[in-house]
Amino acid sequence: MVRASLGVNPWSVLYEGLEKHTSLSFGTISAVVGVLVLLLWIPLKQRPKLGTVANIIVLAYSSDLGLSLIPEHLGLPARAGLLVGGVLLNGFSIAVYVGARFGPGPRDGLMTGVSGITTRSIRLIRTLIEIIVLAAGWLLGGSVGIGTVLYALTVGAITQFLLPRFAYRGNDAQRERTVRAGVTQRDARQYRTVLRRPPRPELGRHAQGSPGDE
Repeated sequence: MVRASLGVNPWSVLYEGLEKHTSLSFGTISAVVGVLVLLLWIPLKQRPKLGTVANIIVLAYSSDLGLSLIPEHLGLPARAGLLVGGVLLNGFSIAVYVGARFGPGPRDGLMTGVSGITTRSIRLIRTLIEIIVLAAGWLLGGSVGIGTVLYALTVGAITQFLLPRFAYRGNDAQRERTVRAGVTQRDARQYRTVLRRPPRPELGRHAQGSPGDE
């Protein structure tokens, strides 16, 4: 999306706007905002995990790698392809790593946390977050392009569409197997208890007979 030069994602617009009003660098602002977003996790009962840290570290290095591999000053058709591909790949990557259940990154954790609290769809919550961030960044003086608007309006829908296809369900399957095993063991114990139970007195007397029966 950076090489497409048609507008970056809304969070980058926010960082750019804040950069104009502070003495902090773009990268420092990104880190500070990430920490502030993590603080919003507290009322949402979200907890950082391995994926949260990996998101911050891997994203930084992979972004630098991508910028070193993709050339600048491309023609409009190539830039349009990079833009569409960037939006689609970003939605895909969110679905894959959030679906792994190792913990989302700061901004994606905000999305899943709000969605869980409000019971609203990922698509709606992510779109609203991106629009709010985009508006704040634009008001602060960040540059907005067609790619920014496209990202804000579509990344939530792409993520919601792909997330069920990559969500890890191992814990759910294990829990189901555990419940089934527990039921089976319980039934077996009850069956063994019935077998060990001595016959009731009245049934014993009837089976053995009594002097009055003769």
